[in-house]
Amino acid sequence: MTFVTRRHLARRSFLKAAGATIALPFLDAMVPAFARAEITKPPVRMAFMYVPNGIMMKDWTPTAEGRNFEFPRILKPLEPFREDLLVLTGLAQRQGDGAAGDHARASATYLTGVCPKRSTSADVEVGISVDQVAAQAIGSKTRLPSIEMGCEVSRSVGSCDSGYSCAYINSMSWRGPSTPNPPETNPRLVFERLFGTLAVDTDPEVRARKEADRKSILDLVSNRTQHLMSGLGPSDRRKIDEYLTSIREIEQRVALSGGDHEATPEIEKPAGVPPVFVEHVRLMNDLLLTAFRADITRIATLIYSKESSTRSYPELGFSDPHHPLTHHRNNPEFIEKVTQINCHHMEQFADFVRKAKAIPEGDGTLLDHCMLVYGSSISDGNIHLHENLPVVLVGRGDGSLKPGRHIVYSETPMTNLYLSMLDKMGVHTEKLGDSTGQTVHLADV
Repeated sequence: MTFVTRRHLARRSFLKAAGATIALPFLDAMVPAFARAEITKPPVRMAFMYVPNGIMMKDWTPTAEGRNFEFPRILKPLEPFREDLLVLTGLAQRQGDGAAGDHARASATYLTGVCPKRSTSADVEVGISVDQVAAQAIGSKTRLPSIEMGCEVSRSVGSCDSGYSCAYINSMSWRGPSTPNPPETNPRLVFERLFGTLAVDTDPEVRARKEADRKSILDLVSNRTQHLMSGLGPSDRRKIDEYLTSIREIEQRVALSGGDHEATPEIEKPAGVPPVFVEHVRLMNDLLLTAFRADITRIATLIYSKESSTRSYPELGFSDPHHPLTHHRNNPEFIEKVTQINCHHMEQFADFVRKAKAIPEGDGTLLDHCMLVYGSSISDGNIHLHENLPVVLVGRGDGSLKPGRHIVYSETPMTNLYLSMLDKMGVHTEKLGDSTGQTVHLADV
C-alpha cells in the first residue's frame, strides 16, 4: 500500500497514526496510478437494504411497465431518482414458504435462496449468502471484505420463531451453512471498525473518562493530512476537505448518540445507539456511505428492522407495534398505519440514495458505481406471501445496468437477480441457492 507521493497516489492510500486509519476517497491524483495498473475507473459496490414484515403491495407496485410508470405512494420518495433505478416485479423467494416460522425463513432465505432447518440449537444451517460469495471473491481488494450493519438490537440466542434459531432472524448474511454474520447495530463499534480507533468501553464511567482525553481521529492524523494536502491540486484538496468534514460530523453524531437516553422497556440499548429510529438509520447510512466512498469495503448489508419486529414509530403519530399491524385482516386503519411505516422506511433509504448521488466520483457519482437492493423477503405480510416480492434496484453498476424502468417477470427466483449482480461485480458463479440461471438480464431492459 502506498502512503502519499508528491504527484501520484495509489487507490489504496491511507492517513495513518496511532490508533487511526483513514482510507482516502477517489482523487484525481490517483488516476495516473490507476493507469499504470490498467485500472481507469472506480470500483462497483453492492449493498442490500432490508425491511421486515412485508409491504402494502397495492401502494408499492406501479400499474404500468416500462419507462412511463407512475410512482406509487410507497415508492414516491424515490421519484427524483427515476433514471437511477429499476422496479422489479415478479421475483420470488419460495424457499421461505412453509407453515409456522415464516419470518425466520424470510430473513434466512433472502440472500441465500436456501430454506433453513428448524432448530433450537446453535447448529443452524442455511447456505452462503450472495454478499459473502462476492466477499470471498473480491474482499481481499479492500480493508474489510464486507460489512454487516443493523438498526435493531439482536435478540438473544435460542428459539425465536416457531422453533427456528434466533440466528435466522438476527442475520441475513451467511458465510456458510452454519456461520451467520450478525449485523452490528452500535454505530460506535461500526465507526471503530471502519477507522481503527481506540476500543469502545460500555462502562459509562470508563467511557466518560476516556472520552475526556480522547482526540478526534482527524486530530491524530493532522500532520499527515497537511503533508498530503500540500501535494494535491485544488480539486483534490476540496474533495479531501469535504470527505474529512463528513467524517468529523459522523464522529460527533456518534459521540452524541452515547448519552444517557431512556431505553424502551423491551430493549436494553448498548451505548452508542441513538434513541430515535431516524437518527439511528441515518447515522448507519452515513457510515456505509463513508465506507463505500473510501473503498474500505465494496459489499454491505443493512437491516433497517428485523423480521417479526414489534418496533413502534411514535414519530408517525401512533404507537402500534409494526408486526401485529401487518396482520391487518383488511382493517383500513391498520392498513393505513402499515403503509405509513413502509413510507417511513423508504424515506430513510431515499436519503441514502440522495447522498450517494451527490458525491462526485470518477466521471460520475458514487451512486453510478453502486448496485443497491432495497426490499423485503415477504410481500403480503398479512398472509406471509414470498412471491411478487417488493424489489427496487438503485444505481448503474458503472454502466452495466440500464435503469429507469419497471420490469415485470413471470415468477423468477430472487437468486437469479443475485447471479446477475455478481456477474456485474466480476464474480462469476453458476448457482446460488434455488437459482435457475441469470434470467434477470439487467443490461438488456
